[in-house]
Amino acid sequence: MRKTKILLIEDNRILRDGIKAIINKQPDLRILATSGGYHDPLEQARRLSPHVVLIDLGLRNKNGLRLVATLTREFPQTRVIGMGLIPSQQDIVEFVEAGAAGFILKDATVEDVLGTIRAVARGVRILPPLLTGSLFAHVVEHALRKGKGELPDAVRMTKREREIIALIANGLSNKEIAERLSIEIYTVKSHVHNILEKLALHSRLQISAYVHNQEPM
Repeated sequence: MRKTKILLIEDNRILRDGIKAIINKQPDLRILATSGGYHDPLEQARRLSPHVVLIDLGLRNKNGLRLVATLTREFPQTRVIGMGLIPSQQDIVEFVEAGAAGFILKDATVEDVLGTIRAVARGVRILPPLLTGSLFAHVVEHALRKGKGELPDAVRMTKREREIIALIANGLSNKEIAERLSIEIYTVKSHVHNILEKLALHSRLQISAYVHNQEPM
C-alpha cells in the first residue's frame, strides 16, 4: 500500500502534535514533517516531495495565502489542503485561486479530516460542507474557467448525467433539476445515484466539489 506523504504546517504546537498523532495511526497516511509555518515549509517541501500539504489558513505571520500560492506553483503535483475556522466566501475564492484543493474546518470530525485528505490525494477538490449552493457554483465555475480541472476523461458520463452534474454544481435541488429538464424527480435521483457510483463519491456535495487538477499525481 502506497502511503500518502503529508507535510503539516500549523503554528499551534498542541494542534500540530494532535493532528500528527491521529494521522500517523492510519496505515495509508504518514506525516513526514511538521512546521510552525515561518521559515522552513518550502525547504521541507523541496526535500520531502509530499503528496499533500496541510496548512493552517490562520498562520500568525499572515502568510498562508502566499504560501499556498508558492507551494502550488513550485510543486504542481502536491495537493494543498487549508485548515481553519469558517472562512469567508472571499477567503475561499482567494485560496482556490491560489491553488488550494481542499479545506478542513477545525471543528471537523476525525472521519471528515481523514476522508478529505484521502479524497484530495486522489485528485478530488473538497470545500467545507457548510459552504454550499451559490458559492460552490462560483468556485467550481471559476476553477474551470482558469483551466484548473474538469471531469476525468476516463469516466464515461451520458449527456444527461453531465447535464445533471452541471446543475448540481450550480446548487439546484433534485426537484429543481427535474423541473429544469422536464423529467420525473425519481429519474433525477436515479441519475444522481449512477453519477455517485461512477465517480466513487458519496454525496451531492462531493459531486459539486469534484474538480480534478489537470496535472497528474
